[in-house]
Amino acid sequence: MRILFLLVMALSLSACIAKTAVDIVTLPVRAVGAGVDAVTTSQSEADEKRGREMRKQEQRDAKEARKREKEERKRARDRDNGDWEA
Repeated sequence: MRILFLLVMALSLSACIAKTAVDIVTLPVRAVGAGVDAVTTSQSEADEKRGREMRKQEQRDAKEARKREKEERKRARDRDNGDWEA
């Protein structure tokens, strides 16, 4: 029974050491890959960013158009009421 226990422990310890060795060896590759991903922009990311910028610009334009229309309605209402100051 003791021999079986020692055999199982030796196998699990060797697996743990092997996994640690693999992690240590692949760490620089992962670090470089993460650095490259951080500084580069994929085409889809660039497209998404451009789309967001376009939507924001359209929202700003629409807001300005609504503001102008509101001011024009106010001026027209003031003219109809006889207020010539506007």
